[in-house]
Amino acid sequence: MSSGSTTFERSAGFVAFVGAGPGDEGLLTLRGADLLSKADVVVLDREPYGTLLRHCRENVEVVDTANEEAISLRAVNAAKAGRDVVRLCAGDPMFFSAITDEVAACAKAEVDFEIVPGVPAATAVLTYAGIPAAVSVPEFRVVDATQVDDWSAHATGAGTLVIYNGLSQAAAIGKALITAGRPDSTQVAISGSGTTTEQYTVVTTLGRIAPDLKHAGMTEPALIVVGEAVGMRERLSWFETKPLFGWRVLVPRTKEQSAGLVEQLRSYGAVPEEVPTISVEPPRTPQQMDRAIKGLVTGRYEWVAFTSANAVKAVREKFEEYGLDARAFAGLKVAAVGEATARALVSFGVKPDLMPSGEQSSEGLVAEWPPYDSMLDPINRVLLPRADIATETLVAGLTELGWECDDVTAYRTVRAAPPPAPTREAIKSGGFDAVMFTSSSTVRNLVGIAGKPHNVTVIAVIGPQTAKTAEEFGLRVDVMADKPSASALASALAEYGAKQRQAAVAAGDVPRRPSQTRRGARRRAK
Repeated sequence: MSSGSTTFERSAGFVAFVGAGPGDEGLLTLRGADLLSKADVVVLDREPYGTLLRHCRENVEVVDTANEEAISLRAVNAAKAGRDVVRLCAGDPMFFSAITDEVAACAKAEVDFEIVPGVPAATAVLTYAGIPAAVSVPEFRVVDATQVDDWSAHATGAGTLVIYNGLSQAAAIGKALITAGRPDSTQVAISGSGTTTEQYTVVTTLGRIAPDLKHAGMTEPALIVVGEAVGMRERLSWFETKPLFGWRVLVPRTKEQSAGLVEQLRSYGAVPEEVPTISVEPPRTPQQMDRAIKGLVTGRYEWVAFTSANAVKAVREKFEEYGLDARAFAGLKVAAVGEATARALVSFGVKPDLMPSGEQSSEGLVAEWPPYDSMLDPINRVLLPRADIATETLVAGLTELGWECDDVTAYRTVRAAPPPAPTREAIKSGGFDAVMFTSSSTVRNLVGIAGKPHNVTVIAVIGPQTAKTAEEFGLRVDVMADKPSASALASALAEYGAKQRQAAVAAGDVPRRPSQTRRGARRRAK
């Protein structure tokens, strides 16, 4: 048996007990992610650690602890069969964990194993709540409420007391600590669902735990923090004060386009949910694109203008089909309608020669485009690979400037299938806090496949045209980007959320998400 191995490259199987952290998937250690990437079998609690499977190979076998009684036997048998097993454990495997019997089973069976520390809730949840673990008094005590019969031993310490598994007995614990000598005015924080976007913290005192928790709607896992460090929260809170903290934001876009936007929204504390409203498909007949690619390679064009990332993707796929790469653009001038399109080109290995300096649109691109000059331009033809429903603005503008345009359908956009029933119901009933519309077509298609968003939902749009379409469908526009980009739209929504929060705090109210203002929504006490 070995407990210090650092690689899966061995003849026999292996079991790694990996600390998954307290809930935020970003707190998984690098060692844990590496082991997951090489695992044949992963044993985990689907809630809340299912998202960590993104580190795994596609063919990994997943065992849910909720449906498996003999976890240790399953892991041992898999390892003996030569398979590499990762057993994900909440927090840190050796910190108030129940997996010691599973580790012992591996040792008894002489199965190679490793224990990988994880970030424990005792420190992480406090940090996410803005409470320093040790302040002024260098003492930090962590206890499991289920193992404590007499609280007097924990009442005399001057430092921070952190209590696991005590939510159901919180009021009784408070009384016991007061009886044992702690002042009833001692500050207390109770944090539920720590380090996730569902985190919620109630700040109270030992003497007021019962009334202040009464309407909080909090459930385990939760931590109770007792001590003067709680008083630092008002100045140090950073997680629950994010501008869109806990907001459920609908992103009605194609998945290829939404990855960067989703990450940006998460950085603001939001919980983005992607609902594809547009499906991108190849042209019905490929001949037009085939001729365009051939003309591009043989020198038919002076310019190629890309009006979307999807157009870049379509051309790139055609290049790969013919065994071409970005070198085929040598000698060509390339234009991009905006930042997202430019990023797609750069990832392909092509740097745009022309982009709008103002409005990122066809009109903005035409405003920058040089007129055709027979003395400077040996060829007067422009290739425009675009969607089947693209506007004629760019073609008309370039034609007026003396250019001839080959307007080629590179891809088709069709309405996507309706989202699952729970998502449709959330859209119509106000379960989403905000919807981000990045084009008029996303407005039309979302309403078409899922219905109109509830009137409590914040409607955020990318520009005036999208706002006009939203209003035509009877939607109230609350937020509009200052420039037509998805990133600017996310920033504008975050600014809106920050102002709503500041207004609530200034009025002495508890900040509430838009979905919490609808009739019947659960309300939390301060």
